[in-house]
Amino acid sequence: MTARIYLAGPEVFLPDARRLGEAKRALCGAHGMVGVFPLDGEIDLGGLSPRAQGRAIYQADVAMMRRCDLIIANLTPFRGPSADVGTTFELGFMTALGKPALAYSNCARNFTDRLSAADPRGAHRRADGQLADGNGLAIEEFDMFDNLMLHGALGEGDLFLHQAAAGEDYTDLTAFETCVKAARRLFP
Repeated sequence: MTARIYLAGPEVFLPDARRLGEAKRALCGAHGMVGVFPLDGEIDLGGLSPRAQGRAIYQADVAMMRRCDLIIANLTPFRGPSADVGTTFELGFMTALGKPALAYSNCARNFTDRLSAADPRGAHRRADGQLADGNGLAIEEFDMFDNLMLHGALGEGDLFLHQAAAGEDYTDLTAFETCVKAARRLFP
């Protein structure tokens, strides 16, 4: 059986998303697996309202995930200190289906540090000792890569961190290839 890997991540928003999808699929192929990139599907969006287009894309992506054997999710922070919300949904969806999940990030800083640095009013310790943001809301201190529910969805050793060079947050495939090699061990 040739494993089919759903390739989740914010790369779909890049101007050259299809090229990056091809590069990811090529790496999967080099390791004897099939990569399935969210933009692979041909969806006719003509004549649909923007909302109907979004629903059609959602339905096509869910159908793709159901046909895959596992997911590799790019959890590199996107538009803020946390992973792309669509990618986190896809990771949760595949996990709920009982399919193996691997993930990577091209940012090696932990969640607590990223949240603290992102708050323009500054993180501080409340009187109860809890680290908090400028609104007084608790900041997680679990030594995890992202929110505990996201990180907790992954098994120990299923998250690969790499610090990409500036400007290569979404295009550096070093950690992605490490995930592909780990997937090969799951599907020999």
